[in-house]
Amino acid sequence: MITNQISPSNEQLVGLQGYTKNTPITMLNTLRFKAKTSTNETGQEAYARYFKNAVPFVKKYEGKLIWKGQVQNTVIGNSELQPHIVFLVEYPTVNHFFSMITNPEYQKITSDRTLALEYGGLLACQNTQ
Repeated sequence: MITNQISPSNEQLVGLQGYTKNTPITMLNTLRFKAKTSTNETGQEAYARYFKNAVPFVKKYEGKLIWKGQVQNTVIGNSELQPHIVFLVEYPTVNHFFSMITNPEYQKITSDRTLALEYGGLLACQNTQ
């Protein structure tokens, strides 16, 4: 279960650096929004702003949105804490992803992501087919 975490720990980032080089990486995002933020908007509104501003960075680093959907119900797991949306973004390599998240201009927009989320899981996946 992913709760109360929005940003990766240093240990998690170090672990990601061990990802196979020159291999595509797909990031599975699982997001649960705050009902209301400290700015009195919904988490969905704040995240929509972040998402709109993040798209140019994803494109710049050759990422592509593969799939995005709203969670309708939990079949296995804790339905009280289910994410609101999940989506997949593929990058050509882990270095493309790191270049994006360390870009100072990208860092300026991440406050909206933090503002919006109750939790934000991010799972690095490698295609096994």
